[in-house]
Amino acid sequence: MYELIVIGGGPAGLAAACEAWDKGLRRILILERDKELGGILNQCIHNGFGLHHFKEELTGPEYAGRFIQRLQSTGVEVQLDTMVLQLIPGTPHQVHCVSAQHGYQILETQAVVLAMGCRERTRGAIAIPGERPAGIFTAGAAQRYLNMEGYMVGRRVVILGSGDIGLIMARRMTLEGAKVLACVELMPYSGGLTRNIVQCLEDYNIPLYLSHTVTDIRGHNRVEQVTVSKVDENRRPIPGTEMVFDCDTLLLSVGLIPENELTRQAGIPMDRRTNGALVYENMETQVPGIFACGNVVHVHDLVDYVTAESQRAGAAAAAFVQRAEQEAASLPLTNGDGVGYTVPQSIRLNVDKAQVMFRVGRVFHKSRIVVRDQAGNQIAQFPREHMAPGEMEQISLPKVLLERAVGGLTVSAEEVAEG
Repeated sequence: MYELIVIGGGPAGLAAACEAWDKGLRRILILERDKELGGILNQCIHNGFGLHHFKEELTGPEYAGRFIQRLQSTGVEVQLDTMVLQLIPGTPHQVHCVSAQHGYQILETQAVVLAMGCRERTRGAIAIPGERPAGIFTAGAAQRYLNMEGYMVGRRVVILGSGDIGLIMARRMTLEGAKVLACVELMPYSGGLTRNIVQCLEDYNIPLYLSHTVTDIRGHNRVEQVTVSKVDENRRPIPGTEMVFDCDTLLLSVGLIPENELTRQAGIPMDRRTNGALVYENMETQVPGIFACGNVVHVHDLVDYVTAESQRAGAAAAAFVQRAEQEAASLPLTNGDGVGYTVPQSIRLNVDKAQVMFRVGRVFHKSRIVVRDQAGNQIAQFPREHMAPGEMEQISLPKVLLERAVGGLTVSAEEVAEG
């Protein structure tokens, strides 16, 4: 029987396994469905990773390589090309998986870390009208074709959505000789990091159309034209605002969905706002001994944040197996005005401090993050010069503040009047 099984060998799974090993666990197994470790980082050949964690700028494969190298210095077992089919909570937990090398296995473990990452929202999920020709890709699929498989996916490109992958692919396609005609965003603000808007669009003179969307796709065998229309405040297309682009490729960067089929099947309570599991401050789900971290909990913008969160999960899994954690009362944590969600959703009171991550629901300029308890008392506030939905916010709540709270806590964002 294993002490810990980590499902997923991307940046979250690697960090959690390494941390659990450092904390004293010795029977650890990583199950990864791809043919190599590293997850999505293997196709992210651009730089910008590791500024927080390693204090230097790395590419995605370099960042993954650091953790793979670290893993190889431990005794953590790895099974690649292995598909996990089912997770059955219990004492012990059971993990059902299948692979060509080992066949069908039923593995038992004291603790589990869920680190399955996320998947892309597709054309079907957003119901774009028009024909169904070749040349329509999700941005991540195009990134894999280009960076790992060596295929050029198109020459004249329109990108729908301004998420980070879409912005990065605008630059990547340009560098490979394609003409990126436009990046089109439904919302009145971009969904990506400010640095990516500057480095990937503005530096290459690629226009960004905010409050616009694709309303028609034309082409029989291959995409020939896409129609882009302006939208009103209800996000409905405005007649008479159509622009037609002659193109052969449409890339979709329209959101990521945490990969939680295993989680739901196991009966683990979910948060409809994040599409991930409900977690405590140490990343434990509502099922004792099952932890979740990284993009399977909520979609991150920086892999450095994934690493920090996953190390918390790995350390907590080790403490669970070693029975080092004491049960404690917990405070529920919810999102208030201006905040889309919070992770964690509950904080136990036996911690020195709790890291809280969240995204705001709109663009804020000079503002503050306010934490109040159920009685309306202000527990803490944090000033901010600028906040946007594309950039994750973090605050730290020390134990001394948590102990003052009456009932649960609410995190809100408030604009501060200038002057």
